[in-house]
Parts: sequence; structure tokens; C-alpha cells
Amino acid sequence: MNNLERRDRGLVYISDDAVFEEQKRARRLTQALNTADRSDFDTLKDIVKELLGKSENAFINPPFYCDYGTKIEVGKNFFANYNCTIIDVAKVRIGDNCQLAPNVAIYTAGHPVHPDTRNTLYEYGIEVTIGDNVWIGGNTVICPGVHIGSNTVIGAGSVVTRDIPDWVVAAGNPCRVIRPITEADRRLYFRKQEIDDEAWTEICKQ
Repeated sequence: MNNLERRDRGLVYISDDAVFEEQKRARRLTQALNTADRSDFDTLKDIVKELLGKSENAFINPPFYCDYGTKIEVGKNFFANYNCTIIDVAKVRIGDNCQLAPNVAIYTAGHPVHPDTRNTLYEYGIEVTIGDNVWIGGNTVICPGVHIGSNTVIGAGSVVTRDIPDWVVAAGNPCRVIRPITEADRRLYFRKQEIDDEAWTEICKQ
């Protein structure tokens, strides 16, 4: 097998000239995104649509960085805030209505632990999956192989090294479940503060 085939099968591989050649498209598009007029929202959306492997109504606030783009599949209404990095050596699948706060990093890439093996330049990629309606707090790092369930919130500054289930608030380093999300959370926004009547009336119409 060549290194592209090894990479795509989840085996260890080396980033050779063929691998770097595949990365050129993403580097061109991320450069266009990161240097575009930040107030030209239509242009930003068009670049994001071309960059990502799958998206519908996705928006990314630049700067944004990735290796391929085509290995990132996001559902409807995806939003990533400033300075997001997705190292998409393997697939990154993100569901509908997901929001990433500033400085979120998603890593599918890894390297062997033993220095002798690592110095051979072999590396690997393991998929990351994020469900629907997930909010990832700022400065969170998501490590290779992690699955985050739907309707979950990951607190700011978390390092997610293991799977997180549906319908929970999780945070920390390493990230762990803090509590479930329940019906009692429906009208709250910041800690125990309730959404005002005017806004709540509009929300209930949706």
C-alpha cells in the first residue's frame, strides 16, 4: 500500500510527497478564507462550502486551519468561531446545529509514544465524531478517537480524551461528566438566570 492508502485505512503512514500534494487544496482555501474581507459574509460562506467535504449553511469565523477539509463532514447550521483548528487526517463527523467557541481544536492525528518509533516519522489518524446539537466551549481540545454524544455541552478549557455521552454537561482535564441536562435547564441561560418573558415567548413560537 502507498501512504495515502495506509492513512485512509487508519494504519500508520508517513506524510510523503503524495500526502502533501493532497493538502495543497486545503492550504489554498484556508489562505483565501483567512485573508478575505471579514465583513464579506457571502464570500466567507462560499469558501467554507468549497472547503468542507459536507456542509449545509455552515459558517466559520476566520482564522481557521485544517489539513484537508474534505475529511470534515458537518451537518446543518454548523458554526465555528475564531481560531478553530481541525487536524483531519481521519474523518471528523459533526452533526446538525453544532457550535464551536473560539480556539477549539479537534485532532485526529497522533504519533507513537516510544521515541524510536516516533522518529521514523510514522503517524496515524483516528476518527472523531460529534453528535447533533453540541456546544463545545472555548479552548477545548478533542483528541483522536473521541465520540461526543448529541445534545451535550463541553465546558471551556476541556481536554476530551474519552467518549462523552448524550445529554450531559462535561468539563475538565481530562474531560468528565459533571451532570445531566434536564427539562429544568430549558429556560435557563447563565447559571440559574431565567430567560425573560419577552424572549421566552419568541422562543416558544419556534
